[in-house]
Amino acid sequence: MPSLLFAFSFLPLGGSDVSAVERALASVRSENICADVRFIAADELEGRDTPSAGLRLAARYIRARLERLGFQPAGDDGFFDRYPLERSGFDLPACKAWLVRDGKSRELVFGQDYAFFGGDEHELEGPVVFVGSARAEDLQGLELRGKWALALDSGGGRDRQAWEERFQRIERVRSAGALGIVTAPDPSLPAAELGERDERLARSADWTGRPSLHAPGTATEAGTQAVSLALKSALVKELFGARGTPAVGADLGVRLKERRQRSTPEGLELENVAGLWPGSDAALTKEVLILSAHYDHEGVRGGEVYNGADDNGSGTTGLLAVAEALASYGPMRRSVLLLWVSGEEKGLLGSEAWTRAPTLAPDLRPVCDINIDMIGRNAPEKLLITPTKALEEYNGLTRLAEALAPLEGFPVLGSCDEYWQRSDHANFAENLKIPVAFLFSDVHEDYHQPTDDADKIDCDKIRRVVRLVVRILDGLQADTLAL
Repeated sequence: MPSLLFAFSFLPLGGSDVSAVERALASVRSENICADVRFIAADELEGRDTPSAGLRLAARYIRARLERLGFQPAGDDGFFDRYPLERSGFDLPACKAWLVRDGKSRELVFGQDYAFFGGDEHELEGPVVFVGSARAEDLQGLELRGKWALALDSGGGRDRQAWEERFQRIERVRSAGALGIVTAPDPSLPAAELGERDERLARSADWTGRPSLHAPGTATEAGTQAVSLALKSALVKELFGARGTPAVGADLGVRLKERRQRSTPEGLELENVAGLWPGSDAALTKEVLILSAHYDHEGVRGGEVYNGADDNGSGTTGLLAVAEALASYGPMRRSVLLLWVSGEEKGLLGSEAWTRAPTLAPDLRPVCDINIDMIGRNAPEKLLITPTKALEEYNGLTRLAEALAPLEGFPVLGSCDEYWQRSDHANFAENLKIPVAFLFSDVHEDYHQPTDDADKIDCDKIRRVVRLVVRILDGLQADTLAL
């Protein structure tokens, strides 16, 4: 990505009316934010999956707020920016897996014996080789081409490090030329842990069975991933037999055959929600400051609702609080666009659609984006940002946020540069070539779990992040804003 140069020249008070800023800041109240979070993250919205009735209900809740506050519709259909997607998945009855030993074939039951992840249509068959934990030292010297690599997983962590290790393990096996990776829980784990792993496999099978979304004419997400399967704990014990855990590199004497077949794609129409707060300056009103947050989450898996109170109910309700603050502030000199995008959890699809075809009037020009995601958990003083000085995209938005953050109880903004490509701001930077800043409070033990509920949200923290965003907007109202 080309380097973005972004410099500000602003007055000590942002060149704005001090009383307007004070009114706006005072309007941001924790109890109002909590009320919004309780609705957005309610079980009745069923996790706001993309697409779902709950997601549509959330969009209409946002629209009603914008209408009440006097925002202008900024979509291609009133407040809604409608965009097409295709939904396709696997034809599960046609997807099969078999274990073949001594010429005898045993069919595996999807969701009970195994689940699969990634890959696309294929029919693969080969011997199964044990690769330990699939660490680099385990794979050294092994010939895996044309074979399945069976790896044991003894770590149950759900933190960022654990997820990264799983991704690295898959990539190491793929780089070694294997047909795919077969993971299984370590048989030596306690029975309760093995039971939990088997339940998790069943839940993941339910999720895998759901269709994936992609823009029409593009490759599906599944088609870009390595072939991966997971086995039930009892099955791996059966494969090992009485000899117990074999040596790394051992051929298990069994062949695995797996076939996947995709279903016919289905056309869909999704919604982003866009509201414009027009500027008051005859010239500067044509420059649009964008605030974005995704309002979708993971839906329902295995009968459990993934409410996504923090991810991203916190950012969704944070933007609603910004809307209230702007109504109290009155018109800023520059225009402000509030944009709630869907499909983030499916691959940043809503922001990709909007940045490819912005729903702004021809005389309006987007100049920057501030994206907020997961701002309601972890330590009260913890707030992260990207890009930082470590990236060439470091810009005036970050510098302004760093200067103002202490006023709202965030003494130092930490770095989330590792998330530079992982939330919606990435599409604004890539497709619109404008400076962006991403505010984020980091993941936690409830990340992408059914336990991410409203009662765990720190509404006062959201309040302070919203106030910081308002201060940043106010700081962007001076005459000079050079890109």
